[in-house]
Order: sequence, then C-alpha cells, then structure tokens
Amino acid sequence: MDLARVEIMKNRFAAMVEEAVTLAYRTAHTTLVKQTQDFGIALSRPDGERFASPMSAGAAGGGGGTIAGMTRHFSDYQPGDVIVTNDPFNTDGLVTHQMDINLAQPIFYHGELVAFSWAFVHATDIGGAVPGSVAPELHECFQEGFRIRPTWLIRKGVMNQDVVNFMKDNSRMGDAVWGDLEAMMAAMRLLEQRVVELCDRVGAAAFRQGIEDVMDYAEAKARSVITGLRDGVYEFSDYLDGCGADDAVHIHCKLQIKGDEASVDFAGSSPQVNAALNFPLVTGLGMVCSALTNYIMTREPSIPRNNGMQRPIRASAPSGTVMNAEFPAAMGNRWMTVMRCYDALMGCLNQAVPEGIAACGAGQAGIIAASWPDAVTGRTKVAVVEPFCGGSGGRMCTDGVDGIDTMLGFLKSTPVEHVESEMPFLVRHHALVPGSFGHGHYRGGASISIELECLSAQAAVTVRGLERFNFQPWAVRGGQPGRNGETWLLKADRNGEKVSLGRFGLLPMQKGDVLRMISPSGGGFGDPQTRPPEMVVQDVREGLLDEGEARHFYGVVIRNGKLDDAATTRSRAKMATGQLAPHVTQGKLRLAYEARWPTETSAAFANAILQVPPGLRTAVQREARAALASGTGAIDPSTAKDAVATSLRRMQCPMRPDANNRQEQSSEMRT
Repeated sequence: MDLARVEIMKNRFAAMVEEAVTLAYRTAHTTLVKQTQDFGIALSRPDGERFASPMSAGAAGGGGGTIAGMTRHFSDYQPGDVIVTNDPFNTDGLVTHQMDINLAQPIFYHGELVAFSWAFVHATDIGGAVPGSVAPELHECFQEGFRIRPTWLIRKGVMNQDVVNFMKDNSRMGDAVWGDLEAMMAAMRLLEQRVVELCDRVGAAAFRQGIEDVMDYAEAKARSVITGLRDGVYEFSDYLDGCGADDAVHIHCKLQIKGDEASVDFAGSSPQVNAALNFPLVTGLGMVCSALTNYIMTREPSIPRNNGMQRPIRASAPSGTVMNAEFPAAMGNRWMTVMRCYDALMGCLNQAVPEGIAACGAGQAGIIAASWPDAVTGRTKVAVVEPFCGGSGGRMCTDGVDGIDTMLGFLKSTPVEHVESEMPFLVRHHALVPGSFGHGHYRGGASISIELECLSAQAAVTVRGLERFNFQPWAVRGGQPGRNGETWLLKADRNGEKVSLGRFGLLPMQKGDVLRMISPSGGGFGDPQTRPPEMVVQDVREGLLDEGEARHFYGVVIRNGKLDDAATTRSRAKMATGQLAPHVTQGKLRLAYEARWPTETSAAFANAILQVPPGLRTAVQREARAALASGTGAIDPSTAKDAVATSLRRMQCPMRPDANNRQEQSSEMRT
C-alpha cells in the first residue's frame, strides 16, 4: 500500500462528499434539514459499502455501513436512475425509521458502474397519526405514515411522477419535503460529476484501487485502536423509562475484546415494545456500536470515515428485541434506544480502558415539532422547533459539553428568530440551567431549559425523544449522577396552573399556554473534591454554580468571587471520607428498581418473553409483570421465568416449538 497515494485519495474522497453535503444543506427547504441538519450524504462502492462520508455537516456518525439493503433490489441500473425507499423492513436495517427517506443513484464511467451516491433526509412529515409522524405512544408502523419499499424514483432520467405525487399527497408538508429531496438529488448529481472527473484524471482502475486502499487503511487504524483495549468480556446495563414504575426497557450489552477484534452482543435486552422505540439491527452496526466507533475516531482523528472502520467489529441481538425489531414494529422514536445502546456500550468500554473514558450523558434527543392550522387555507402546517437534548458526561480529561450530548453533536440549535418568524410560538426562555450537571473532577454538561408560549388560537406540540425522567445519567469513578428531565404545561385558562407532563405524545395548546421543559444533564467523572479549585471558580463566575454549591459539592470556598485557598484546604479535609470511589454511581431510582429487578432477572425475563409467540408477547409480559409486582424483595431469574410460563399456560397456548433455541437465534452482521 502506497501511503502517500492513500492519503491523496482519502482527502479527495472527503472533499467530494464535503462539497456535496454543503450543497444539500444550503438548498434544503425544511427546518429539520436547513437548520437542524438531520440528513446525510455518502459515496458507496457498487456492492453498497460506504467509502466516504462527510464530517462538516449532516448526521455524520461513523460514516460506515452499507446501502446494499436498498440497492440489492435492482440489477439493471442505467445512467440517470435514482431509487427511493423509507422502508425499514425491506432494506436490511439501512432505514431505521420511516421518516428517513433514502435515495441512491448509480454512477457510471464509460458504461461501468463504479459507485453509488446516497442520501437520506429526515422528512418533517410523511403522514400518519400525528403531525410530524412521530409520537412515543404509536405502536405500529402503519400509524407512522407512508412506507415505500425500494422503487424507481427516476428511471433513465425520467421522473416517476406517480411516486412523487404519492409522497406529496400523503404528507402534511408535501412540497417542502419534496424540496428537501430535490436538494439531496442535486448533491448526488454533484457527486456523480466529481467521481467522473476523478476517473478521467486517474482512470477507473486507480479509482477502484483507491477505494480499496482507503478502506483497508481505515480497517488497519481501527484494529490498532481495538488492540489497545484490554482483552476480556465486559457487561453493562441501562434502561429506557417505561410507562409505569415496574416496566422499564432493559438494554443489556456484552463487549468482548480479543486481540484486534471486538464483538458486541445485546442478548438479554427487552423484547420490542408497543411504542415507537424499536429499530432493526442487521446492517445497523453503526447504530448500536457508535460508542466504540466514536472511541476509534477519537484515538485516530485522521481515520477515513468509511466501512473499513467497522470490519473488526461484530454486532448481534436476538430477533424480536427492541434493537432488532420485527414487522410491524413502530420505530419513529428509535433514537432513544440507539442512545441507550450507546450508554450501555460506553459502560463496557469504561471497563476495557483502565483509566475510563466518560460518564453518561443526558441520553435524550427531544425533537420539538409543532403543528397549527393555516389561517387562510385551514390546512395543517408542521415545523420542527428545536432539538432539545442535554449535556454530555464528564470525560477522562475534560468536562462534559453543556446542552448537547455526544451522539447528537451534529444537530444544530434553531435560531430563536427563525422559530418566532416561522411558527406561532414565542420563545420566552432558552438557557443553560445553573447547578444542573453531575458534579465530578470533570463535571457533566449542564441541562438546558426552554419555555414556548403559544400565540395562535390552537396548536399542538409533539416532542419525540424525551427520556431520563426516572433513571439518572450515571457517573463514574466517584462522580455524581446527572439530573433527570422535567416537563410542565402552564395553562392560560387556569391562571398559569402548572401541570406536570412527564414524557408526552401529542400536546394540544391554545393561546397563552406555555410549555416548559428542562433536559437531563451529564454525569460527573471522578471525585468532585479533587476538581481544581480554579475550575470551580470559573463555573461560579460564569453563573453555572453559586458559592454555596461550590462549597457543598466541591469543598471550594469562594468569597466575593475570589478563591480562599486556606479555607478550601480545611473544607476539603473535613469532607474527605477515605473510602474508595465506586466505579459507577447510579441514581436512587435505578438502585431501587434493581433491588426489585436485578439485571440478571431482567435478562432472564426478556429471554423468556422472546420464547412466546409474537402475537402473545405483549399480553403475557403485562400479566407476568403484574403477578411479579405483587411480591416484595428481589425477583430471582427463575421466578421471572416461571411467571412468564404461568401466564402463557393461563392463556392456554403452548410455548413455541423452537422455544429452547429461541434465544440463540439472532441477527448478526459482520462488515
């Protein structure tokens, strides 16, 4: 491998996709794309493996994976073709929820298929039960809008107007969504132009060899990072809030490091749920392994963003689990489960890296969407207000980031001026929350708060992705957990009466109503009493702590904005316990939950439910949980399995013939 040539081709590929993603970003129509940047661009080989993804804009991620789940449906590609799909169930997991409309265009050079350009856009609305198409309580894909299996959008340069009309007619914002897709297709045509120009310059053979070399280079870099991890098997669990006190969604992760390879297994995680939290695995390695790929990119910042990075990683999850869901699961809110997979895998990585990596972040992506009737036409208008996230966890070498979590760094905040000019809302308040972060040697990122006042006679708001109302973001190495999220509605017709909402679906509002929300925050990394006093002073000066909190949590004495060194030394001496800091610090609600439902019991219960026929899983799970809730003390795994079996017998239905093998069946991918 000629490293000089690899570097040249790597940079050339990167420049091509960066130019294309900028074009798409600057010509898109909807707020979700032109402001928030929920879209993507990439180049792939003819077999579907992505070899170049941008980092400057869009939902960049690890940039790997394959689009073969989309392109494999056709073989007779011609110049001028474009295919379209938003179907999670016919694309091997490429599409992870129906709101992501994917496009692919073949690129030919002298009659030879040399690459595909690919793009996706998160559509503001594709029809369905609610404006914006996403609500946490939806439980079937049919409620989430139209679904198109891979089909021709353009064939030999001729637009399939029937497909265009279908998409426009079934969206509340059809013209705007189509405008986004036109922006994506313009970017794909630009990629075609740049690929042809490069082939003209170096030849098709050198172009193909450049792809292979750059992907091999990324693989070698990834293997060198994985080799630096401690060999072993590491396990960690985390949770999504359930609807009640006893039905959290359990995410269990097992990471095995062996030499320069890693395997990630989510066996023991909860079955898919009757809510929009599910997603398909199969080709979704980047979705469930992003904590590891992010670590690789952090250790090797120059690594090319392509599928070579993922070759040393194997991912699996039993079919029917929440991260490997089966038809017709609802998936609109699936990013919450993706984020919890990230947190669970990060919990494993903190064990594989002796000094640790990071504490848990806020773990939510609250995309605020608003709908209201047009005063002239009466048609419903839909727009995205703001991505509402929360701080990231404190890290081994620095504080967490205020207001945004690690997995959501690509999302941009919508300018207040844009919100108030496009939508009937007044942004009364939007700021960081002082003292909200998990304290530590390196503190977590702060929460954010927002207040939206409705200015129209009627409107409705949905916020997909609200989480962490029960389970606090965990801390590591003696840090303190982050705070939980909170939501309220202040009713104008009740003199501003404050109504607690928790996680909500479609929220009707009228003139004068105010929606107030506070996000979760990041957990702390390390003992707060070892935090450099000057960093505590800086937080006080910036208004993120007051002097009382500085003394209480950090033992740092500040008087009139100035550090008192002697008093700080005495204060910290009194606070010292001499006890070894715990590796992970959980919040009180999680400790209480696991006192009843140990992680081993949650895993055994999940595996037992997966052995039940799919049509009965929800009913059996509900009845078995109700029976177990009547007891006291910790539930052991055998008791949980017996409760499932008893519930199934009561329904007079035998276990599946393959019950003994069910938990061994999984969807697995190795790229």
